[in-house]
Amino acid sequence: MDRVSSFDEPLKKLLGGATAKVMAEHLDLHTVGDLLHHYPRRYEERGKLTALADLPLDEHVTVVAQVADARILMFNNGRGKRLEVTLTDGSGRLQLVFFGHGVHKPHKELLPGRQAMFAGKVSVFNRKMQLAHPTYQLLDASDADEATEAVDAFAGRLLPIYPACKQLDSWRIAKAVDAVLPSAQDAVDPLPAALREGRGFTPLPEALLKVHRPQTKADIEDAKARLKWDEAFVLQVALARRRYADTQLPAAARRPVADGLLDAFDAKLPFTLTEGQEKVSKEIFDDLATEHPMHRLLQGEVGSGKTMVALRAMLTVVDAGGQAAMLAPTEVLAQQHHRSITEMMGELAEGGMLGGSDRGTKVVLLTGSMGTAARRQALLDLVTGEAGIVIGTHALIEDKVQFHDLGLVVVDEQHRFGVEQRDALRSKGKQPPHLLVMTATPIPRTVAMTVFGDLDTSVLDQLPAGRSPIASHVVPAKDKPHFLARAWERVREEVENGHQAYVVCPRIGDDAEEEKKGKAKKKATEEDPDKRPPLAVLEIADELRKGALAGLTVEVLHGRMHPDEKDDVMRRFAAGDVDVLVATTVIEVGVNVPNATAMVIMDADRFGVSQLHQLRGRVGRGSAPGLCLLVSEAHEASPARARLSAVAATLDGFELSRIDLEQRREGDVLGQAQSGVRSSLRMLTVIDDEEVIAAAREEAVAIVAADPELEHLPELRTVLAALLDKDREEYLDKG
Repeated sequence: MDRVSSFDEPLKKLLGGATAKVMAEHLDLHTVGDLLHHYPRRYEERGKLTALADLPLDEHVTVVAQVADARILMFNNGRGKRLEVTLTDGSGRLQLVFFGHGVHKPHKELLPGRQAMFAGKVSVFNRKMQLAHPTYQLLDASDADEATEAVDAFAGRLLPIYPACKQLDSWRIAKAVDAVLPSAQDAVDPLPAALREGRGFTPLPEALLKVHRPQTKADIEDAKARLKWDEAFVLQVALARRRYADTQLPAAARRPVADGLLDAFDAKLPFTLTEGQEKVSKEIFDDLATEHPMHRLLQGEVGSGKTMVALRAMLTVVDAGGQAAMLAPTEVLAQQHHRSITEMMGELAEGGMLGGSDRGTKVVLLTGSMGTAARRQALLDLVTGEAGIVIGTHALIEDKVQFHDLGLVVVDEQHRFGVEQRDALRSKGKQPPHLLVMTATPIPRTVAMTVFGDLDTSVLDQLPAGRSPIASHVVPAKDKPHFLARAWERVREEVENGHQAYVVCPRIGDDAEEEKKGKAKKKATEEDPDKRPPLAVLEIADELRKGALAGLTVEVLHGRMHPDEKDDVMRRFAAGDVDVLVATTVIEVGVNVPNATAMVIMDADRFGVSQLHQLRGRVGRGSAPGLCLLVSEAHEASPARARLSAVAATLDGFELSRIDLEQRREGDVLGQAQSGVRSSLRMLTVIDDEEVIAAAREEAVAIVAADPELEHLPELRTVLAALLDKDREEYLDKG
């Protein structure tokens, strides 16, 4: 049998149609290889043989005993069945119970006089010790030696407990694994022999045997160490090859020009750049000066000055004769960036216009909702090269948008874009343009190495001078309603002191789609009064205008408003004409109003940790301290409240991103949600295995540098090809 094909064998050939169908539909397991990589989640110890007289409570035990009697009892008006079996071993007696469908087989097999081994956890019911649903193995009394051997094998074993589903429990998965385990011998080992021996790893077939059928706890550790390393290593090789391929692409070097646009811009800055901004700018300028495309991830806390760094990079490219495009995820954000960049540049953003600087360039905005005339002019400015900088939404990607010479693409909040969108924009350059990806969602180092492993990373971790601290508090609205009343008083106080406030809600609360959802929610609410729909912008704004914030100017902002209407509200809020803005998360990124000092987040437990951190970053952007109040009806002991307390306790986004990550599945981290592809990580946990990932990255880089096509490592190439099917390859291309 071919070494790869046995792993590709469909499960239905070996397990029968019904089991294979459940595995495919509910566990996403289709081939022998899939099942061999479906690792136990934990292991139960059956425990050595114990006499019935010495049974310890709440522990897993194994006993050998004889059935004294067995009887079926009916309960629940005859609708339920229970089998009670009494055992004896000469030292004492023990009761077993089986319920429901689990009654049939033991009822036929556990007849008085039969001897068997039983394993389970000891509990007490009606002051009697019992085992509920124990596993058991019948013993043949005629062959004493065989029975002794069977007892030893059964009692001392570690039982693998598999991730299971309602339709297929763990022990049936274990039986299926037994059927495919011989194929483990055909596993293609991706690790080069020198690396495997140098690090003292168990060969892969042995690791698979040990993880599924360990004899000792040391076997489990051995297997885990090997399998974790494989996952980290194969992924890092894929990323290293991608980085290598990028270095082989041609790009136009864009070097800074003395006395150009950048120097003119720097000269008129009313403040000095932070040390971090200087350092990151240098890294970017060095990349732009090379003749292969830059691929850099710029991560920095909200308000750490990423836009300033990106703008200086764009000006450098314009100085060098190219154009720069900034892609923003929403119209509100694109308009905001356009406004703040033209304000920062002043007359330098009016190149070729009356009163503009002779060193200036044109900065144009391109969004889907622009009028025809403005749009036509923007497109003309791009194709002639008149506009050096364009800021836009996905409207930039349309076929009719053409550039004179696109040199740099800056993607803001990149996790909101699909791979195709970003690639479509990059393909508009004569040669591949340089790429700068920005995110305000702090990413732990291991995730950066894993998810963004094909990007070089720069981190801005200093806040610019003049930024103020933000105090955060959880407001338990259900337990302490007076705390919520006090929250609105605090908002009033901020407004009386000349400041402004945001109120954020999870929902808009207006259209037919929501009405449909509303009916479903109403039904759910009637069934469970604790489940109410999330609070909505329009309802809360109305309540506040009539009640707690009567007399203040309260306006709303959400994604379904007309773009002009949104822009008008944002403009008036920025100008200080609106006291309180009640909004959805459209304000999460990029909205910059230094005079806004307070934020109240309603139903805060319905937002993710990173999202709360992002939202909070909208206040405290000026010289006055910020205040963020997290309103929640979640119970004090619930995980949701623990999450909110964590957000309130620290302003360190990297710390919060760790907490966020620990609470989500690894598959999400590796983009299962974005790509719809099953995560390739089964054993590796991105947070805990930092050292494994770092070491695997080092080895991967060395191997790819020596042999980019992996010509001398056919096994590694085979395993990579299996991991990187087309979808997954595209997902990895997210940089």
